[in-house]
Amino acid sequence: MGRVFALIDCNNFYVSCERVFDARLVGRPVVVLSNNDGCVIARSNEAKVLGVKMGTPLFQAQNMLDAGGVRVLSSNYALYGDMSARVMAALHEFTPEVEVYSIDEAFVLLDCQGVGAWLTEMGHKIRERVYKLTGIPVSVGIAETKTLAKTANHLAKKSEKAARVLDLTRSRFQDEALERTPAGEVWGIGRRYDKLLKERGITNARQLRDCDVRWARRAMTVVGARVVEELRGVSCLPLELAPPAKRSVTVSRSFGRPVESLAELREAVAFYTTRAAEKLRRHKLAAGAITVFVSTNRFDKNSPQYANSATVEAAFPTDATRELLAVTLEKAELLYRRGYKFKKAGVMLSGLVPASPMTVRMCDDERWLKARQVARAVDAINARHGRDTIRFAVTDLGRRWATKFEKRSSRYTTDWNELLTIA
Repeated sequence: MGRVFALIDCNNFYVSCERVFDARLVGRPVVVLSNNDGCVIARSNEAKVLGVKMGTPLFQAQNMLDAGGVRVLSSNYALYGDMSARVMAALHEFTPEVEVYSIDEAFVLLDCQGVGAWLTEMGHKIRERVYKLTGIPVSVGIAETKTLAKTANHLAKKSEKAARVLDLTRSRFQDEALERTPAGEVWGIGRRYDKLLKERGITNARQLRDCDVRWARRAMTVVGARVVEELRGVSCLPLELAPPAKRSVTVSRSFGRPVESLAELREAVAFYTTRAAEKLRRHKLAAGAITVFVSTNRFDKNSPQYANSATVEAAFPTDATRELLAVTLEKAELLYRRGYKFKKAGVMLSGLVPASPMTVRMCDDERWLKARQVARAVDAINARHGRDTIRFAVTDLGRRWATKFEKRSSRYTTDWNELLTIA
């Protein structure tokens, strides 16, 4: 057979990250909230049993959470990102061919070196190693294609017998597994295609596998045809070892409280611009177009509503914070409206190109060279001494608008001042 796919998926990832550093959360219902402590975006199994739904606003679920003794935490993306990197590093111990699919999922290729239970044993070894190195529990689905591996992983989470590892590679249980999988839950089948399939009488993955692939191509384009072939064991989706090139960089947040003054709006836009510029340089890119957008709270029916954006195409692509700030601050003033309560703002950088001197700008542009040198020097100092050790003054006038994280745990692995201590 050669090689097969395995999908490794972290279980209740955000909650699991929190439990690594706080054992009091183990076995207790826990939820994690979105930015500004708005909605539920992660739940422990115990919280799911209580009936807490994904996406529920905190104010609507508060009574249920209180009655169930649910621990509520703000999102801690610095911690989650670092723990994700550690999980992916653990997977590289088994194979160099790792595709990071999302913050809590990865596909890997495994050499099928044995028969019978060999792949299942390998799946358990992966689980044990990842847990030993990170404390994060994972589920493993193994099969001939990515789509089948995704299906196997989904079933592995539900089956006590599988113990979080399920190998469907040429399995005599594959038909049964596909029958138990609703067609709408198959990877690549969205809500629109699910409705179309139901109209044709296709309700589960086995029926989808056995349908006419020519009809699937006509009705669901090449995407649907690939799904059918993948369910039949024909690999159509290769491992993507290199992430696709970024098309844009966006930094946007909802404010912790309404912003009414131009000074605060400028401060927020400047802060987001700085973060976006850092991302550009990290990926060795430069932006040819700059967009600033603002909006009020559409849920506040008692206040006037306003949303707008402004885009500028740069004369030359740039990755220099100072040049980007000159544009975004001007547009922030243009978009500002007195008497409105702004809920959100953001900066999007697009038209991205490699940030080499030949593609960004002629090397004799002294002003740009100085701006770029300043940005790189600031990046180097902040990398050595901590983020925001040096920053543009306009980005830090108090930040009273900053996003709320009132219930956030410590950033145990990324901030020296928040390391776990033992009394």
